[in-house]
Amino acid sequence: MHHYDEPVYLISIVSKMLDIHPQTLRQYERENLICPSRSDGRIRLYSQRDVDKIKLILRLTRELGVNIAGVDIILRLRESVDAMEKEIAELRHEVQRANNARSVSPDKALVTKRSTYEMIIFEE
Repeated sequence: MHHYDEPVYLISIVSKMLDIHPQTLRQYERENLICPSRSDGRIRLYSQRDVDKIKLILRLTRELGVNIAGVDIILRLRESVDAMEKEIAELRHEVQRANNARSVSPDKALVTKRSTYEMIIFEE
């Protein structure tokens, strides 16, 4: 069994699997919707992750009628949301670890409450 990100499928195999013309796959690559790996001979190789992304693109275009520009926006937003969810999970883990290390009593909090609302911006 191959790893999810391992590039193993040729363009002809992917086009048959998904019932899509190889030229459409090339167009998706030109539009930067997908980025298959290349072999030493410059042959496109697709991973299972690439195939799943193409399935999403086809669903958006065929079933929902989204144009290529809309697909690009949706994919970018999805990547941003995924990155934010990952960051939130990491921050929650850090807070949990800090709470466990300090053994904070229930009547105390990590942040002092104030009478006015403030926005705190965390920079990377």
